[in-house]
Amino acid sequence: MTEVYGNTTGLSPSALRALERIYRRRVPLDRIATPELVRSLAEASRESQRQVGALVHRSGQVDYVVVGSPSGLMLPDIGRLRAAQGRFRALRLVHTHLHGEALTRDDLVDLTRLRLDLIAAVLLTREGEPRSMTWAYNVPTRGGAGVPYQIAAPTPWGSPQPDFGQLITALEREFGEADRLREVRAKDGRAILVHVGEKKRPGAALLAAARLAELESLAYTAGVEVVDRVIQLRDRVDPKLVLGRGKLAETVMRAIEQDVETLIFDLNLTPAQAHGISQETDLKVIDRSQLILDIFAQRAETRDGKLQVELAQLKYALPRLGLKDDSLSRLTGGIGGRGPGETKLEIGRRRARDRVGQLERALGELAKKRAERRRRRDQSGIPVVAIVGYTNAGKSTLLNTLTDAGVLAEDKLFATLDTRARQLHLPDGRNVVLIDTVGFIRDMPEGLFAAFRATFEEAAEADLVLHVVDAADPEHAEHERTTAALLDELGLSTLPRLTVYNKVDRLEPAERDALERIPDATTISALHKETTLSLLRRVATRLEARRPPAPGPEAEAPGGEVYGA
Repeated sequence: MTEVYGNTTGLSPSALRALERIYRRRVPLDRIATPELVRSLAEASRESQRQVGALVHRSGQVDYVVVGSPSGLMLPDIGRLRAAQGRFRALRLVHTHLHGEALTRDDLVDLTRLRLDLIAAVLLTREGEPRSMTWAYNVPTRGGAGVPYQIAAPTPWGSPQPDFGQLITALEREFGEADRLREVRAKDGRAILVHVGEKKRPGAALLAAARLAELESLAYTAGVEVVDRVIQLRDRVDPKLVLGRGKLAETVMRAIEQDVETLIFDLNLTPAQAHGISQETDLKVIDRSQLILDIFAQRAETRDGKLQVELAQLKYALPRLGLKDDSLSRLTGGIGGRGPGETKLEIGRRRARDRVGQLERALGELAKKRAERRRRRDQSGIPVVAIVGYTNAGKSTLLNTLTDAGVLAEDKLFATLDTRARQLHLPDGRNVVLIDTVGFIRDMPEGLFAAFRATFEEAAEADLVLHVVDAADPEHAEHERTTAALLDELGLSTLPRLTVYNKVDRLEPAERDALERIPDATTISALHKETTLSLLRRVATRLEARRPPAPGPEAEAPGGEVYGA
């Protein structure tokens, strides 16, 4: 093979011949580089006035010859698959540095990202002759501490070299032992969060901090350990890589240094962006939609909820099925690839669309059953009160406190995915149905929002909506706006609404007083039942004008529960 890779534009015929001759060289396993290979590289650099490199296989054959610029080298696509854990690429890079500079950050990124056996730089004199050589190789880190490589100081050219074969065998043994003994720190490993924003946007830095705090909560809910955060404010998001190429390379290096398996982006990646980033790194790349879908897949319990999650997963995957790279294959297993739809993520487009049709028909049948239950409930004359709000605002805790429902209530996002309904006795003796709904979140994945739209049919016919707000959250005003916008999109904005500011026990007295003066609002701490008495009185007052008191006969709940039992 004589193909020359890289920046060949403008090379003279003699320079191209010098590059092609490098393929004739052979390097034994006990040497990093031979005098013949180094002389050929130096000659090609003199002819081209550019960096020149050779990717040498352990068999001794030169597999690739690459030419770059005077200050750098762009390696060809040599594939990302590795033979096994603890093993390297079986390729070492030997290349020239024209100005006597040491190994650059780009060199070290290539070493670690591509899992090369070793990378060596031949430092040339001004005349283009070999002066010295330096090299680096990967080393295992312990618990993500330390740098993942070791650099040898430059030594004069012609000095003894280490036995390369013995070195790489010992290193692979070390990596194999480290992989077997590596501590599992979180259910789904370690991640770096990435936020890219527009710097001209007012308050961009504060917004970035708030969004990453929410993203970290989502990652915690999904069972991921967050070890680092990356923020880049740009004029605009890069259409291919989101981050700038240099910042992405730096992020990949940080991931390698900290033993990280996953990058989680705080935006919804387009198929082109997911494809572009997957070409630059072996790390698993997850976007905001995938993270939320993963949480829903873990927590969906009812058949309705599981079908809705699978439908959303398939709708997310459909536009990505045609990319024909391995970005989707890295979604399956663990974070981003769980749930009822995980075995269908890589099926063909036609089969995926067929499955989408099946799911939509099944969900339609379940919707008819919910409608029949609502009809029977309406006939009973029992008023309905729906609890809505941003995720983790305390909706399920409020339901438990008011009705002793015993439903799951955790300090995690999306603890509730299935509609829960319980009977509530008001102070005036009236019985009402209290419904807990799925929490909202900003930038809700479109497919997920569409799939769970049916869930809010229960709230659509409510006599009163309780909008629960976590008043202690610094972002609560933004959460209120998000919830209001989503209620409007669901067609629920015209329903009577009472705002319930929760967790006010965490506020200063002045902040609490300010909230209590807001019309159509009340303040509570859902953990303390005595603080909810004023809320119950307000609910009774608002319902009194809507419907006359009902005697409270038995009525069936949306999930098959019986009120009055």
